[in-house]
Amino acid sequence: MAETKEQSKQKKESKKQAPQTSAHGMYYYMSRAWRKPSSENIVELRKKMIDWRAGNVITKLEHPTRLDRARTLGYKAKKGFLVFRVIVNRGGRHNPKANGNRRTHRASLMKILRMNYRWVAEQRLQRAHVNLEVLNSYLIGKDGKHYFFEVIAVDRNAPEIKNNPDFAWINSRTNKFRALRGLTSAGRKSRGMRTKSRNLKVRPSLRAWHRRGR
Repeated sequence: MAETKEQSKQKKESKKQAPQTSAHGMYYYMSRAWRKPSSENIVELRKKMIDWRAGNVITKLEHPTRLDRARTLGYKAKKGFLVFRVIVNRGGRHNPKANGNRRTHRASLMKILRMNYRWVAEQRLQRAHVNLEVLNSYLIGKDGKHYFFEVIAVDRNAPEIKNNPDFAWINSRTNKFRALRGLTSAGRKSRGMRTKSRNLKVRPSLRAWHRRGR
């Protein structure tokens, strides 16, 4: 039977009122669970941090804890890619205590470190594993005394990395020890290299600005 005008109008209205839902992938929901965790996930993360504090400062992992974040930062499930968990203390840095100086100099124990904690974690991993190159890093948790980071590293001597043209750039001399030279994402952010301006005292370098800081 042919539809009446009223039935056709009702169908058109129902189509307009129905919300358009788009399907999302697995990584979308994983990142959403980390950005807005439930109470159960928070309790599980706190239990994990207790075990992390009891372990070593630098721990090699089989799989990244945040797979969605690791994939966006360049991690591949291939030979030559490694993931480490690095623990960094919070609360600033302190100079070593000296007894031979004047009282004013001896009392100033606070050290102004112009580095973010993520860059510090990358540098510590680079010094501990000289044969690796730091690719990137991300935060996985924090408590009152520690920051917990996962650092993605690449074995530049692995044949899977050497023979792959997509990762040949990491074997160049310009990218050697890039974490110690501030070439990673955390290092560039801490150095103020994310934006370009003639008034920034980090461009072209601090030496060009006569060490007048940022």
